[in-house]
Amino acid sequence: MSRNHRRELPPADLRTAGRSDWQTLRSLFPYLWAWKGRVAIALGCLVAAKMANVGVPIVLKSIIDWLAPMAPMASGTPTASGTPMASGTSVGPLIQPGPLTDHPVALALAVPVALLVSYGLLRLATSLFTELREFVFAKVTQRAVRTVSLQVFGHLHALSLRFHLDRQTGGLTRDVERGSRGISTLVSYTLYSILPTLVEVVLVLGWLATHYEAWFAGITVVALTTYIIWTVTVTNWRTHFRREMNDLDSKANTRAIDSLLNYETVKYFGNEAFEANRYDESLQRWERAAVRSQTSLSVLNTGQSAIIATAVTMIVWRATVGVVEGRMSLGDLVLVNAFMIQLYIPLNFLGVLYREIKQSLTDIEKMFGMLDANREVDDVAGAPALRLSRSGVAAVGPEVRFEKVSFSYQPDRQILRAISFAIAPGTTVAVVGSSGAGKSTLARLLYRFYDVNEGRITIDGQDLRQVTQASLRASIGIVPQDTVLFNDSIAYNIAYGRPGATQGQIEAAARSAQLHDFITRLPQGYDTPVGERGLKLSGGEKQRVAIARMLLKDPPILVLDEATSALDSSNEQAIQQALREASAQRTTLVIAHRLSTVVDANLIIVLEEGQIVQQGTHEALLLQGGRYAELWAMQARDEPAGA
Repeated sequence: MSRNHRRELPPADLRTAGRSDWQTLRSLFPYLWAWKGRVAIALGCLVAAKMANVGVPIVLKSIIDWLAPMAPMASGTPTASGTPMASGTSVGPLIQPGPLTDHPVALALAVPVALLVSYGLLRLATSLFTELREFVFAKVTQRAVRTVSLQVFGHLHALSLRFHLDRQTGGLTRDVERGSRGISTLVSYTLYSILPTLVEVVLVLGWLATHYEAWFAGITVVALTTYIIWTVTVTNWRTHFRREMNDLDSKANTRAIDSLLNYETVKYFGNEAFEANRYDESLQRWERAAVRSQTSLSVLNTGQSAIIATAVTMIVWRATVGVVEGRMSLGDLVLVNAFMIQLYIPLNFLGVLYREIKQSLTDIEKMFGMLDANREVDDVAGAPALRLSRSGVAAVGPEVRFEKVSFSYQPDRQILRAISFAIAPGTTVAVVGSSGAGKSTLARLLYRFYDVNEGRITIDGQDLRQVTQASLRASIGIVPQDTVLFNDSIAYNIAYGRPGATQGQIEAAARSAQLHDFITRLPQGYDTPVGERGLKLSGGEKQRVAIARMLLKDPPILVLDEATSALDSSNEQAIQQALREASAQRTTLVIAHRLSTVVDANLIIVLEEGQIVQQGTHEALLLQGGRYAELWAMQARDEPAGA
């Protein structure tokens, strides 16, 4: 299949894309590595923070070992040999006879100040390096979220109309939202929880292996291995529950948004209860999946707690035996207990972290899956911009040609069959015919929302497939039959035709579209919000905004798709005159249902079932009879009844 005919993945496929976790991580890595300097500094801070954290109980052990012999000496308690400890008696390598040993209080003051200072500094360093790591890495995370989100947003706009006609807006936007949040969650949990825990585990195991019997390191390794195996196994088992819950959440959200977007239709038919029941059906399925997810989480947490409790108990037991046998001091007992407590706290949340990381990878996978969707309509490599030899204020528009154009949205439904016609520079060609004849498809192909299956479309002799889409669409202005506006002000929607236009230019376009007087009567004038999809305006008002937007763009090629269908007779006459003036120096394609609006066209093409059955001027077609004359007669009969 050629570049220009690749099919895009529909949204349903995007939500079940088969990416592995490693593929997702490899896709994300370049966005983070772009800040490799900050990443290196953050990792350095991470290691420093964990070294300081592990150093705290080691210093505490030294303090306890220094103070332990003083308690029996100060109270006169018998030593291990059964005799009271006398003044000047040696209590170990840390306490030597001297003047301070005659006074217990003085002995307490003999604790090296360096140990206390070191203890405080290590506590401070743990927090300081942790906060410094977050300070350095915050920009990396947020920039990655911003870059990926922007890339997905741009890619979605670059996909063809076919993709967006197949999409479900609610589910698609929810997937993008969760994917963006998933990047932040993944990076945060990995850098702030998983990696620090791994570094601390390595440091603790190293200390236990080099300073104590093999039991301590062995118990710790077995406990960690068992814990990780249990966590990964159970979490993988319950991942499909979470996936199902997310899919049902997206479907419920899609159904809710679709219902709210069609608020008026729901009201017209009094189907509020029906919509609520449909939404509740989705919520019930989501509820069942959520309950299964939570139940399986309880199984995971119970097993984790049992493994940790067993390991801590065995470590403390071995340390107690070592103290009783004289191989370990009280400081050693406190040290290994403190090590296990420090490991226990993050390990207790490892299951939650692993689950959240897996879920983040799933969410990111869906968002990167959107980037994997091929562009059905794409610029060829090195495509030049469209060149218009006749463009300019005083010049007429370019020539547009359809040469044996055939097209179908689906293989089994042909829309256009070898259509050929030309729109001469600065002239107007109207296309009329029954509904479904393929009239609006011509406009979509001219805009290159789709590529033709056979034949070609040219502007000034340039095949549309050989020029950039941006330059092509910059040269065309359209007034669509179904005008959809942004949920912003009237001024914003008019200025959308030329971002950055001045207020004077916006008002001039509104006057030409017979809209200025209406706007000035509004309390907020041009700042009046139009509501979701422009629902605060009538159909005629929305269409006039679309006309003003097109006039402000001032393109050399115009496409008028039932441009006055929503206007009343008095406004239609004024708008038609404005459109005739706008079309005078431009190449214009008019798609019309009401034949009375195209009687002045230089050429009228009658389209039926994707084929041209007649073409000529209004007068010539009436003289010929045939389909055009039939349509004219039918509309002439209907107009009085509809007046």
